[in-house]
Amino acid sequence: MTPAKEISPGLVVQGIVPPLSLKDFRLIAFDMDSTLINIECVDEIADAVGRKEEVAAITEAAMRGEIADYKESLRRRVALLRGVTIADMEQVYVERLRLNPGARELVAACKAAGMKVLLVSGGFTFFTDRVRDELGIDFTRSNVLEVESGPNCGQLTGRMVDQPWGDICDGAEKRRMFLETCAQLGISPRQAIAMGDGANDLPMMGEAGLSVAYHAKPKVREQAMVAINSGGLDRLLEIVR
Repeated sequence: MTPAKEISPGLVVQGIVPPLSLKDFRLIAFDMDSTLINIECVDEIADAVGRKEEVAAITEAAMRGEIADYKESLRRRVALLRGVTIADMEQVYVERLRLNPGARELVAACKAAGMKVLLVSGGFTFFTDRVRDELGIDFTRSNVLEVESGPNCGQLTGRMVDQPWGDICDGAEKRRMFLETCAQLGISPRQAIAMGDGANDLPMMGEAGLSVAYHAKPKVREQAMVAINSGGLDRLLEIVR
């Protein structure tokens, strides 16, 4: 791989020679939390029960790749969410969740080029389904929080619900869904772009024809072909036109 080179402030490439053409790609896959959106949803939900600091510390360690078992780290965090109400989650969505700068522009440019869009997240369907609908995303995979009735309508039990494909969307499941979507579209993974910020995005990014780190952890920046270290998601369009 050619050495990393900063081609403009905050935009680093390695192993590729820009410009590339969007028309050479058929799929773009995004992580959600801290990539497509501005927050880590699990941390913000935890704030409702006064456990944000505790949960955020586990999230940070997992994203840096310091926790080997991502599934176990997510189970630990979700267990701390017991008692959070649906109303609390709604408040997080309305008051705190924002699309990251350039998200709409990048998704629109990819769709205009005839590409499909995949959202794979270690987060939760409560948020991914809404982001999917807002941006017109074609495919998603994420986790389902178990809800029970409580004094304030529905509340979280501290567990997740198994789905037909498995229990938790971790790095291995992101990779599997990414490859499955490529197969469904009849394309090679080399015709796909994968964007993420944390260690659990690396398995999927490693399969893609173009891997993009967005304001990412050091381990992810080191391995990505493109690192967007400042500015919005649409900075990718400076490289892939």
